[in-house]
Amino acid sequence: MEERKNKLFGLLGKNISYSFSKGYFKEKFEKLGLKKHKYVNFDIQTIDDFPKVIEKNDDYLKGMNVTIPYKEEVIQHLSKLDKTAKKIGAVNTIKFTKRGDLKGYNTDVVGFENSITPFLKKHHKRALILGTGGASKAVAYALKNNDIKVKFVSRKPYKENMISYKDLTQEILKKYNVIVNCTPLGTFPEIEKCPDIPYQFITKKHLLYDLIYNPEATTFLKKGQQNGATIKNGYEMLQLQAEESWRIWNED
Repeated sequence: MEERKNKLFGLLGKNISYSFSKGYFKEKFEKLGLKKHKYVNFDIQTIDDFPKVIEKNDDYLKGMNVTIPYKEEVIQHLSKLDKTAKKIGAVNTIKFTKRGDLKGYNTDVVGFENSITPFLKKHHKRALILGTGGASKAVAYALKNNDIKVKFVSRKPYKENMISYKDLTQEILKKYNVIVNCTPLGTFPEIEKCPDIPYQFITKKHLLYDLIYNPEATTFLKKGQQNGATIKNGYEMLQLQAEESWRIWNED
């Protein structure tokens, strides 16, 4: 594959030295022999610094991934939104078009849907989504695509379809047997932490999915597994969303 000029890609986020994306794309570029492709972390403390990042790297930037906490905040700085990203209200992929537009996409939905679908059974009709950030919106969209009703769990519920952690009862957990952790609780190095749900009511009918991939089995997943639940971490989702980002960046 012939390369004529440097092409820069990166991850936009806050405190992201741990980033999956940088290592993933570095290895990908090496495998494909793309010596002029580079992937870096754009670690900014506020979304107000985003225009400076663009200005500084304008000649080379071709694509960006977006992570916590900017998946929603970045939208104000984009020229266009893909229809799925618009419906979800969160962006995790930006394409820098030939016309100079910044177009937002959501590849989290593809990654999550394709990684959870093989684990869904007929009795999985309702899901609890722990957390209300940008990723949780993509998760909700994907679950609804699969005819699964969702309810958000938040420390401070502020919408009709939300409940607090203290409202979680045995009855609710019996009804909602898919539980997706979209919070950062349990991420390395604070691996002992986990969402405050009544794990004693988890059964073998439950499917617990954690967007976290480091550690491989979070405390949330381990506690579910101890009660017979099926568990799945977020590593495959990250791989799938990264590949979908790469496809978007390379399509004409």
